[in-house]
Amino acid sequence: MIFRVTSIIVLFFFSTSTQQRNENGEKKIKPKLVVGIVVDQMRYDYLTRFYDRFGEGGFKRMIKDGFSCKNHHIDYIPTTTAPGHASIFTGTTPKNHGIIGNTWYNKISKQKVYCVEDNTVSPVGTSSFDGKMSPTKLKNTTIADQNRLHTQMRGKTISIAIKDRGAILSGGHTANAAYWFRGKGQGSWISSSYYMNKLPRWVVDFNESNIIDSYFKDWDTLYEIDSYTSSGPDDTQFERGFKGKEKAIFPYNLQRLKEFNSQYDIIKHTPFGNSLTIDFAVASITEEELGKDNNTDFLTISFSSTDYIGHNFGVNSKEVEDTYLRLDKDIERLLLNLDKKVGKNQYTVFLTSDHGATQVPQYLKSIKVPSGYFKEATVYLELKNHIKSFYKTDSIIESITNNQVFLNYRIIKKNALDAEEIQQRIAKHLLQSDKIAKVYTRTQLQTLGFSEGIGSLIQKGFNLTRSGDVCYILNPGVIAYARTGSAHGSGYNYDTHIPLLFYGRGIKPGKTFKKTTVSDIAPTIATLLDINLPNASSGNILNEVFD
Repeated sequence: MIFRVTSIIVLFFFSTSTQQRNENGEKKIKPKLVVGIVVDQMRYDYLTRFYDRFGEGGFKRMIKDGFSCKNHHIDYIPTTTAPGHASIFTGTTPKNHGIIGNTWYNKISKQKVYCVEDNTVSPVGTSSFDGKMSPTKLKNTTIADQNRLHTQMRGKTISIAIKDRGAILSGGHTANAAYWFRGKGQGSWISSSYYMNKLPRWVVDFNESNIIDSYFKDWDTLYEIDSYTSSGPDDTQFERGFKGKEKAIFPYNLQRLKEFNSQYDIIKHTPFGNSLTIDFAVASITEEELGKDNNTDFLTISFSSTDYIGHNFGVNSKEVEDTYLRLDKDIERLLLNLDKKVGKNQYTVFLTSDHGATQVPQYLKSIKVPSGYFKEATVYLELKNHIKSFYKTDSIIESITNNQVFLNYRIIKKNALDAEEIQQRIAKHLLQSDKIAKVYTRTQLQTLGFSEGIGSLIQKGFNLTRSGDVCYILNPGVIAYARTGSAHGSGYNYDTHIPLLFYGRGIKPGKTFKKTTVSDIAPTIATLLDINLPNASSGNILNEVFD
């Protein structure tokens, strides 16, 4: 009788323990591979504008069989590439992770610095400075870092992008490898000594193959150009195009144009840059044996060419439409490869963007929509003269970078001036411009709490040690950019509203119309994997996406 009771008690505790492990998420229900896809400069409406032309295996597969966040936004300013990638993978904003722009003014060195430059590392796969890069300026961990820590560094992280910052900031501090593409006269995937001493044999073989050179071909529309009804005319004054070709119209002979456009760099500015990225990503899945054991691996892929094309031709161009129809096929190719190499329902994918883009202001003006262009250099000179009229020196303002004014505190202290008063004078003067909507001083951003609107966005993008002393916001539709092609960087909907799709293991089909933000992605993936959130994560867990 005692033996029977004891057996029942043991069986009860065993069953309870097993049930608890299941509820907490044991290893067998985790994806073998997480693939994080960032489509650089992808506006949300590209999913709807081009939806009817997409095939069933790419974007539509993820939308129909996965979970779509239809009101997904970036919740900080500036909406640019480096802050976007850092925010997606850290689950927080520039206020915390410190990547306040692609470049920013360094108050100590008195120079602009690039977000991933690192003179302490050596280039790998090239002799160029383009290889002297690392994630050391990123202040926090990423979701991939947390996965590496959780698996005792057994889970791999491979990060790939044409742009160095797209690869490096996505992979985080502990990535096994980050690879980016060096164009110019070289045309190969490279890395830095932060990750490795030399390129793996498979990367060398890829670079030496004919794959890259095969993309020096004609770029014509994938389908008949008359069927491209979701974009404007092919021949317009609002597109920049390529050097060596008089008009920005199809077709483009890349073999001929490469000599006028920095050789291999021209591939970056075509949809073939995305195809090349997929070629390399597919090779990495095989060669790095991703998703082949019980430790979840990470693969991050950033499609950079979509951004180059948007800047060059504008969001309403035939070139952008063709790019997304081709990207749809590239994503289908990736998913099919994952099905084959990792296994159906054995991997999880999320797809999002780092920022959107505005319509070309010249085009908006032509149809009577308020828009315009802002000249930062002109404002810089005017502001220096204005401040000099009060304080008898033009050295108080050191720089204007990324819509931020940086003050020289050595001069302010030497002349016993009031920094807060100077900030206020600058703000008042800037507001006289008909191109500037709002201005915020460092004092305001440090002492006041903005819970909504533009004030909240700029506060979340304001880093105490790296940001400037006065921040200004341009009017809707106004950009500091060339008069052809599109740009981004603001806190307006055209820059903040981007896609977010989840698909695969642990994800249920569905959609939500509630507002979600870029900071929600990393904590949601961490919860799916049942691991710690990135160390400064400030987003919400999107429980509704889970199966």
